[in-house]
Amino acid sequence: MSDEKTIGLDDINYVVYRIGDWKNHYEINQIGLSNEIPVTRNTVNHIIFSMDEIRNTEFSVSDKKVNGFVAIALQLNPKVQEMELEDVVDLEEVEYENILAELHNLDVLSDEDSIPLESDEYLIYKLEKDCHVTTSTPANEFTEKYYQNELKKIEDALD
Repeated sequence: MSDEKTIGLDDINYVVYRIGDWKNHYEINQIGLSNEIPVTRNTVNHIIFSMDEIRNTEFSVSDKKVNGFVAIALQLNPKVQEMELEDVVDLEEVEYENILAELHNLDVLSDEDSIPLESDEYLIYKLEKDCHVTTSTPANEFTEKYYQNELKKIEDALD
C-alpha cells in the first residue's frame, strides 16, 4: 500500500481542474477568462453555484441594477468600459449561457475514481469555509506554482 495521499473525486472539499482552453471567447465571465477547466462533477457544480452567487449580487451603475459579473467587468476590463451599459448586460447574458453550456457538456472524471493529491496533471484546490465565504487554497505544489503565476499575470496587467 502506498503512503501517497489520494483524494476521491466525489470529495466536496476539493475542486479539480486541468489546464486548457474554453471553446468560446469571454470578456466578462471570469470563469471563462481562466485556463482552469473543471474535471469533476463537484467542481462543475461549485462553479455554477459561484457564478449564480455573483450573478445574484446587484450593483447600481448609472441608475441601473446590474449583476456582479457586469459590475466587476466594468471595474477591471478597459474593453468593456468602452461599451454601452446595455451592451455589457446583453454580452454578460450570452457569456453566462455559453459557459453553462460548456460546463454541462464537459467530459468529467468518474466520481468513483481518486487521484494523488500531489498530481502535476491536475490543479487541485482545497475548499474551506470562512464565515459565509468559501475560499480555495492550492492543495499541492503544482497548483501553488500555477496560482502564483496567475496572480503575477494579474498584477502585471494592472500595472
